[in-house]
Amino acid sequence: MPYQQALESYIAATNSHDFNNVKEILHPQAVYWFSDKTCITLEEIGAYFNNAWNLIKEEIYSATNVQWLTVDEQSATCIYTYHYEGYHNRKFVSGSGRATNIFTVLNNEWKLIHEHLSS
Repeated sequence: MPYQQALESYIAATNSHDFNNVKEILHPQAVYWFSDKTCITLEEIGAYFNNAWNLIKEEIYSATNVQWLTVDEQSATCIYTYHYEGYHNRKFVSGSGRATNIFTVLNNEWKLIHEHLSS
């Protein structure tokens, strides 16, 4: 799978609302920097995702303006604008922010090792 497809697979996994699907794309040592929290274990990352999916029902996550800043045989870094929409307390909500993703190769597969989101 090329690195670009790794990002597409990650977004699709996120939109499945099943952390087991997201976990398949993650490096075991992944670190997430959210606007309000840092998660340094897969358990913390999973709890954060599950909480977000519980708060925003039927959430759809997407990326626009993807720019690949660095790419080599072992790593690929991109920045993009993320968008979300869904229902919070039965009211439609949407928003966007900035994202940085770093992918690395592990066992011949691209894995997400770092994500930094800011609103």
